[in-house]
Amino acid sequence: MLAGRRDLRLVLSAGLISRTGDWILTIGLIYKVYAATGSTVASALAMASAFAPQVLFGAVAGVFADRWDRKRTMIAADLLLAAGLLPLLLVRGSAQIWIVLAVLFWEGAVQQFFSPAEQAMVPRLVPDGELVTANAASGQVANVSRLVGSALGGVLAAFGGILAVTLADAVSFLASAALLGLVRTSGRTADRQGGPVRARLAQVGAELRDGLRLATRHRMLRALMIFALVTSVGEGTMSTLFTPFVEHVLHGTSQDLGLIMAAQAVGGIAGGMVAAASGGRFRAGRMMCYGAVAFGLVDLAIFLYPLGYVAVWPAVAGMIVVGLPGALILAGLITLFQRSSEDTYRGRVFGAVSTLEGITVLAGTLGAGYLSRLAGIIPVLAVQGGGYVVAGLAMFVWLKEEPGEPADFDADALSQGEPALVAADG
Repeated sequence: MLAGRRDLRLVLSAGLISRTGDWILTIGLIYKVYAATGSTVASALAMASAFAPQVLFGAVAGVFADRWDRKRTMIAADLLLAAGLLPLLLVRGSAQIWIVLAVLFWEGAVQQFFSPAEQAMVPRLVPDGELVTANAASGQVANVSRLVGSALGGVLAAFGGILAVTLADAVSFLASAALLGLVRTSGRTADRQGGPVRARLAQVGAELRDGLRLATRHRMLRALMIFALVTSVGEGTMSTLFTPFVEHVLHGTSQDLGLIMAAQAVGGIAGGMVAAASGGRFRAGRMMCYGAVAFGLVDLAIFLYPLGYVAVWPAVAGMIVVGLPGALILAGLITLFQRSSEDTYRGRVFGAVSTLEGITVLAGTLGAGYLSRLAGIIPVLAVQGGGYVVAGLAMFVWLKEEPGEPADFDADALSQGEPALVAADG
């Protein structure tokens, strides 16, 4: 499929390069922050600085993804991301750690404008019948960049310091912008009215409300939002408790944790290949539902086996196996979001999804830390796996029909508070 889709290859290649740079920067900076301060609190603040913009700006950025030329938005974002790294060159020690936090916040904020523009652009690059395969390939890119970037980030930080990771990420953004500049498909969206600043701000606010109203009132999008909410809480739980699970339940080392996380990325790459190869033969909703149930069952096996047998290798094997259903979930979910929203609203839908995921991941992170003290690590992680199973089974019932071509919009009804996309609504 990629062989005949030049613009898709360019977009995916740009994403691979820039995401690899992101992982290099994030892993490298967190490593250097801890090395400079010796404080886990400082490391946590670094992660929070990178994560907070998703909650604060995700929905608003989606509005602008529907207002601005999407290709130019991605190119401009790459250039701003590269320029935003320059203050890191001033960091000499722990006294300048605040610069690192500010840069991570800036990078996370600008990235919120890139992501919805990219996801809204993909349906323009391939026919609808190849959309699942394209999204599966995009998920595979994310896993490859995570595997390569995480490894390089630690190495570059150890040998070249902040300068090395900064230059590597800056080069990745510039290369990404150059590749996106070669894309021939138009990124232009419907023209928006000009006027005074106050009127334009009011228009942005109205469009944001329209996007949020659409996401909550349209039957398919509402179902997908609930699915994303449940699974994102589980991801927050996993991010909080998996390290304690390896150390205190499996009695593993930091090297064991690294091996397990690498196995997860390898499984995701393999799963992405399978999802891309089978995308044209299976319906997106079925892929997502079967993937969620299988993902939850494998997770339950990973979290519960130490009750009878304590060793690290089953967790490594389980992380590889779980990559396939994980890839199916991602490809199916993004495809359904794309098909359920008309092009002029697609950026706002993905912006709303980003904000929702950010809030629920944060809730899962905080909730897991508290509940694990009361119930223990294994029971809370088991709830995460069970949540995927329940969500997948519920979606089998909810998604009785899948959208094919995007449904017709009724913009007047949406502006008056009525559900749009009436043709696909239940």
